[in-house]
This record gives sequence, C-alpha cells and structure tokens, in this order.
Amino acid sequence: MNNKRIYVIAVTIAIILTVALIERCNGARNDNEHSAIAKTQNHPYGDLLKVRHPAQKNSIFREYNGFELLFNPENHTPDYVAWELLESETDGPGKRSNAFWKDETLKGCPASSDYSRSGYDRGHLCPAADMKWDNDAMRECFVMSNMAPQDHSLNAYAWASLENKCRQWAGRDSALIIVAGPVYEASDTKRIGNEGVRVPSAFFKVILAPYLTSPRAIGFIYPNTPAPGKMENYAMSVRDVENITGLDFFYNLPDSLENSIETSLPLKEWFHAISSRP
Repeated sequence: MNNKRIYVIAVTIAIILTVALIERCNGARNDNEHSAIAKTQNHPYGDLLKVRHPAQKNSIFREYNGFELLFNPENHTPDYVAWELLESETDGPGKRSNAFWKDETLKGCPASSDYSRSGYDRGHLCPAADMKWDNDAMRECFVMSNMAPQDHSLNAYAWASLENKCRQWAGRDSALIIVAGPVYEASDTKRIGNEGVRVPSAFFKVILAPYLTSPRAIGFIYPNTPAPGKMENYAMSVRDVENITGLDFFYNLPDSLENSIETSLPLKEWFHAISSRP
C-alpha cells in the first residue's frame, strides 16, 4: 500500500471520528439545555406547565434552569412551582450542595437566615433530587423562592416519599408534568424571620402523565404537620386541588380531555400499573 493511499485512509478515519465526536458533544449539550418551558412546547397541547392564577396581579413569574414559578412577595413563598421530569432526569451527576441562596432580583425573596431557628425546614417545592441531571439546575433549585416553611417531619418523611414516588412514576411513564406549592387559609397568620415568611397550613402537588396512550393525572394535599398513613389517603382529583387552591392546572389540554383527566382519581393506574406508553 503506497503512502498516498495510507494518507487518504488516515484522513478519512480522522474525519469520521471528528464528526462522531461533534455529534456526541451536541447531544450532550442538548440534554443539558433544559428550560422548564422548552420541552413542553413541543407537546401537541402546548405548554402544559402554565397555570392560571387569580392573584397574578401581585405575584411575579420567574424562570430558572429546569423549573418555573410564580412568586408571591406578600407571602414570601411561591404560589406554585412547575417543572417537567423526564425518565432520563431521575438520576444524574448533579450533587446536592445545600447552598441556599436569595434571588436578589426578586422582590420579597427571603434569605436562608429567615428560616433559622424557626422550627420549620426550608421545604423545596421543586425537589433537589429532580434536578440531578444538571449541576446548574441543582444549584438553582436551592433558590429561596423555591422554598416554603415546612414541618420537618412532613418534609423528611411523607413529602419526601411522594417526591420519590414521582421519580418512580417518571421512570415508568417516560415523563411527568408536576406542579407544587403551599396552601394558605385566611387563618394562616404565623410568619417567621425578619422578612416575615408566611407559614402555610398545607401543601399541594398535582401530577400529569401526558405522554401515555391514556393520559392521567392525580393530586395530593398534605397538612403542614406530620402526615402518617398511606400516600393514597392524601390523594384526590386535580379538580379537588383546583377548588381548594384557586389555581387552574393543565388548561392547555383540550377541554374534554382536561375535564376527564382532572375529575377522575385513577388510584389503581397510578399505584399499580406497570406501563401504558404508546
């Protein structure tokens, strides 16, 4: 084999390897370019993260890497936090830092110190374990606008169990749309810290599995106290959660599908189904 032919073969191999490397890098970059909005806009029903809120006049919308929220500067907590959790995002290289930080650009955002010695945890609405897919997303989910005062026992046990269950469901159903937030009663007047962070009486979470052949949804409300018993005891329809919170979830779905999904409570399908992907 002459030198010219060897040179041509070597150049060809080098080009093939370079193209493969570029494609691999692009794939990795695209996996990490996770806007909370970008992925759901590709769904045939539009952006399923959007939530209608009756008090939106005073609340402030904010996007972070991997989730979005509506922040209430009077309560100093979010009205809701919304994110999409893919099967591929239920684990990853992101390391939990516990580096809570104040969003200085957000009016009314408390400091981490507002929770110190209050008797309440800095309760994540979008959990850190859902952001393992990216270190920047992990860092951003420790922003104080993603927190609300949460009973330690609830945070460490029942609420954490629900978060773990959501990751299992995302692995089974390919992806979930999740919205969570505090629930306030008129009688919830207790506040903590120099900022006066309002303590909620309960927490809600609604979950939609939109990519199944038969999409389904489920809601939960937990009191801001120790919550013993089965997870199913705190489950309810999404419509029930809407009636309690005044929020309107998944309104970009066709009306007939939205009504069917939000008024049913398919406990068997959520807790016992194996998979119903298309």
